[in-house]
Formats: sequence, structure tokens, C-alpha cells
Amino acid sequence: MEDLSEVITSAEFHPHQCNIFVYSSSKGSIKLADMRHSALCDTSAKVFEEQPPPGATKSFFSEIISSISDIKFSVDGRYLISRDYLTLKVWDLNMENKPVKTIAIHDHIKSKLCDLYENDCIFDKFECAPSPQGDYLCTGSYNHHFYISNLKTSQTYWGEASKKKLPPKLAPSVPNARRPSRAGSHIDVNPDAMDYGKKVLHAAWNPAEKAQLAVAASNSLFLYSST
Repeated sequence: MEDLSEVITSAEFHPHQCNIFVYSSSKGSIKLADMRHSALCDTSAKVFEEQPPPGATKSFFSEIISSISDIKFSVDGRYLISRDYLTLKVWDLNMENKPVKTIAIHDHIKSKLCDLYENDCIFDKFECAPSPQGDYLCTGSYNHHFYISNLKTSQTYWGEASKKKLPPKLAPSVPNARRPSRAGSHIDVNPDAMDYGKKVLHAAWNPAEKAQLAVAASNSLFLYSST
């Protein structure tokens, strides 16, 4: 294990073409392979990877936070959704050099990367979950928070997986969730006051219902519905 410089972190088959699958790596790349070409998929047909801007310098944490923890195909199979430590990204299968959409999830804790490295939270693996209709994405965070992004309107809502009563929902066909209180801000919480032991790592939509969402927070499972 000590000699490994890169590991596979997630894999997913295409929803309509059983010969195509993708897998992600700890170095932030996504590779698409076609089993019709070879039974041994040691080479990829496409590589989806965002290059750093010219002149950008890498920090000690650059490779860690770019490691992809989960990937999913969209329902129609045209797009890929990936989750790394700081963002959700949406990739078009016809465009490999950059994502068509980047959704910031953890901008508010960038200042805490050193502390998160010391307590190993920076290695947490958050999943991503596209809704059955493909118009919403869900992913988790700390403090029992989870995010729901509307791909059509580019709005992001957040909720807390707890037994506390949430405010009325602001997004149609989305479980009770709150809109950021100011533009460009996901949550108005002091990162020093957050509980990083309270994690939402897993979430899943009901494939038969438009707006039923299951969110796993610590040792509890919360079910949300828009009805």
C-alpha cells in the first residue's frame, strides 16, 4: 500500500449502456471505459479532469481535497456528477476538459483545512445523489447539514438532518430546506462552532417518487417528502 500513488475511489455503470462504466481516482480524475474494446480496461476511452488555471500553485492539501469520493450518472446517461471534498461537479460526457457546472459545498470551511487534516475529517467520503428526474442533486456536509441543488435554476438549498422542526420549504418539489441568507453564501455558520463529528455522508432519492429523500446522519436515518 505504501507504494500506491493513486487509488480507485468509486465506480459506476452507465444506466442505459451496460458496456460503459466510469471510475474515479484519488487524484481527481474520472475515467470512462468501454468493455466492447477490451475485457481488460486498463486504458480509458475518456478522461474527465479539470486542469488548474495557469500560474496556480498547489498547496499541501490540493491532492487531498481534489480526491473524488463519489460519482453518479444522470438518469439519461448524458452527464456525470462527481463529489470531491469541497464541491459537486457536473460533467458533460462530450466535454472532458472542464465541468459544465461547479457547486461549492464547503467554501465556508476552507480556513479550517489544517484542523480538518489533524482530526482526519479531510478524508471523509461524501456521496452525491441525483434525483430520479435529474433536476436536483443532493449531498451531505458537517453539522448534520445537507444540500439540495436545483440544476435548472442554479439555486442551492440546505437543511439539517435532525428532529428539530424546519422552516417551511422554499423550493417546489424539494424536502423542507432553507435558502442561503445572502447571495453566494451557503450557510451562515461560524466554522469554528460547527460539530465536525456530525456528518451526513450518505443520501438517496426514492427512484419511484419525485421528492422523497433519505438522509443518513450519524446513527439515524431521516426521510423527507415534499408532500
